[in-house]
Amino acid sequence: MTRALDAVIGAVIAGGASSRFGSPKALATVGGTRVVDRVIRSLRTALGHRDVVAIVNDAGLASRIGLPHRADVRAGAGALGGVHAALVWARERGSDGVLAAGCDMPFLAPDLMRTLAVTTGHDLVIPESESRRGVEPLCAFYSTTCIAPIERAIERGDARMIGFHADVDVHRLPLERVRAFGDPAVMFMNLNTESDRAAADALAAELP
Repeated sequence: MTRALDAVIGAVIAGGASSRFGSPKALATVGGTRVVDRVIRSLRTALGHRDVVAIVNDAGLASRIGLPHRADVRAGAGALGGVHAALVWARERGSDGVLAAGCDMPFLAPDLMRTLAVTTGHDLVIPESESRRGVEPLCAFYSTTCIAPIERAIERGDARMIGFHADVDVHRLPLERVRAFGDPAVMFMNLNTESDRAAADALAAELP
């Protein structure tokens, strides 16, 4: 059984300060297109609809992104607070959950994201990767059942993206399956510095 895609909201997590980058990463360009617009396009393609929102704490940035937006409900919790805010919004709307994506990931694969969104029977569906954590929390499906566990993690001072995983049913999409959708190093590339952006720009010129 698979989940209906219209029960899933796409959520761009864009609340960070971009301190290392020096300016809002979401608005940086890769291949002549703003990174956030590339993320929005990937989410809409994955879900087959335009119901994509942004979680962003700066009103000026929110206006420039141009999506329906809200700020964090639990301030100071970083990206986890952004996922939480998106889930609270989804619950208010009667949706199953959110397909969350970082605002600085220019090469997300819609087919992979769709697979995450339609997989049922779990609170969290997350792809494995070759990263230090071994998973990609900002390219994942979160059910609204994650709200209370995330809140408990934040209340005990644990704002790690994986800090609540022990309290929910996590399905990790195996790395060998992830690789069927593309090179993980490319799909999960994110921009932390201007040199990252320059590398992504060069890569975009080589990709089909």
